[in-house]
Amino acid sequence: MLQTLTPRLVYFGLALLALFAMLFAWYLEYQVGLNPCPLCMTQRVFVVAGGLVALLAFLHNPAGWGRRVYGLLCIASAVTGGAVAARHVWLQHLPPDQVPACGPSLEYMLETLPFRDTLNMVLMGDGNCAETHWTLLGFSIPEQTLMLFVVITVVSLWQTLRKS
Repeated sequence: MLQTLTPRLVYFGLALLALFAMLFAWYLEYQVGLNPCPLCMTQRVFVVAGGLVALLAFLHNPAGWGRRVYGLLCIASAVTGGAVAARHVWLQHLPPDQVPACGPSLEYMLETLPFRDTLNMVLMGDGNCAETHWTLLGFSIPEQTLMLFVVITVVSLWQTLRKS
């Protein structure tokens, strides 16, 4: 069965996976009313980046080393996004007395701080990021996103290393 999955079809699947993840994020934000924290927004950036790379790979349909370059770019996006998601999961599992204080909104930080300082504050996370407002099958949104990044990494690694 894996032999029938052409590289182009796999990249299309990865792009669709990213699209569905972003539609789900949109649903949670605008229909359920869950406002994303700065770490959530950062994870979205990496989902979109990986999805765009996969879409470009689907449209370009490269062979040989080109397919591997796209695969490595998908892996880089997923691993980086996964690291952010892992940090988020870690914050959510801290004992209440160790949760960092809540910080300013992402919009405020972008307007008032240098980008580097904003990036550092976002990646550190704050008390807003430690709260779990919604779960599906017992998994928080960052846990689900971490699983998504693991799946994308595994599929992209397979895509990069496969012979045909």
